[in-house]
Amino acid sequence: MHPDRIAELLQPFLASISNPCHSEQGQRPGGACPEPSRREPAVLSSTQLHHISTYIDILQRWNSRINLTAIRSEEEIVTRHFGESFFAACHLFPDARVGAAPQACPERSRWGCPAERSSVVRLADLGSGAGFPGLPIKLWSPNIALTLIESNYKKATFLREVARALTLTDVNVMDARAESITKTFDIVTLRAVERFADALRAARKLLAPAGRLAILVSSSQLVAAQSTLPDVSWQAPIRIPHSQSRELLMGQVSSL
Repeated sequence: MHPDRIAELLQPFLASISNPCHSEQGQRPGGACPEPSRREPAVLSSTQLHHISTYIDILQRWNSRINLTAIRSEEEIVTRHFGESFFAACHLFPDARVGAAPQACPERSRWGCPAERSSVVRLADLGSGAGFPGLPIKLWSPNIALTLIESNYKKATFLREVARALTLTDVNVMDARAESITKTFDIVTLRAVERFADALRAARKLLAPAGRLAILVSSSQLVAAQSTLPDVSWQAPIRIPHSQSRELLMGQVSSL
């Protein structure tokens, strides 16, 4: 698919957002937060767009052999899969820039301004399947340490091929069930999984103290998500562009 068309289709998902988690250059770590700002819509680089095009080619080729996605139209793949994923990426890492280290909101506050981190942000994508939203988030914030958790061996093999083809570094694919993983992560993402309540509990166990959870769900699942994890402090859900029922729901483990 031509990169220019990909850019056109993704633009609504990269629209400007109010950014209370904004860190001005030169701000002292732990200093006072600047006023919330509103940014111009993000623009993906030519390298990112070519990576997406390559990703789509690999996905289509593999999809003829194993069922990675029921969506066959390339334009729908861009809007439904990449669009949702980049929308989540923009909200998780609003300060991300090509070649710049991503910043996640600090553990000292609920959704405060980012302080400088001494370590890389560790993000796990649970039930990654065809790689959404984890791999597009990695394309948006290349310096995160990404773990893709996918128990299906063939799908895990696909994920490794995509990571190699896009020359992504610091990507770990784990073909294991979440319940068997003892590592913890700063952020866990979740999208379109079976046994939703069980998956939410598994995601919660993967979170480090004060870790953050970002889930892409239908509006009918919001109440279940919020009630299943009572120790997570949830933000108001954010409607995904061009969708009647899809929402981004983010939360952070409540401090003791």
